[in-house]
Amino acid sequence: MEYSHSDAELIKQPIGYWSWAAYKAVVSRTRAALAGIGTTQPQWWVLAQVARADRAKTRHEVSRLLENYLDTGSETMEREIDATIAQGWITEDSEGRLALTEEGRAFYDKAAALQDELWAERHAGISDEEYLTTLKVLQRFIHNTGGRAWHH
Repeated sequence: MEYSHSDAELIKQPIGYWSWAAYKAVVSRTRAALAGIGTTQPQWWVLAQVARADRAKTRHEVSRLLENYLDTGSETMEREIDATIAQGWITEDSEGRLALTEEGRAFYDKAAALQDELWAERHAGISDEEYLTTLKVLQRFIHNTGGRAWHH
């Protein structure tokens, strides 16, 4: 790969631009790939939360956890939970607990395999050490600017 600037020039490049460009590229690629198998990124998040849970989570718990992912918002997450129910991937009991259906398990497995492929694609040529450093540097930028970000 050829870099946009020399090392001396890259040092002076704005982090805001490059972090935005990386965000846009990664999220656009992920969303397009998920759309190709018939789902959205927020629906994937819902499926993953339900499929990976060690205990049944309620709609409220899942929505509350995911509403801040990429500034999605609670209304959008509620609609996305409804969409996963309408697809037949999850069910909701009378107490709001969500459970994966057999069809949902099969679709989750398919989407998880796709996510693994996307992970490998994104990380091609990037060592674990470089990735770790990148995340720590980004978290330091967030901290230094008074921002707040937490994935879970």
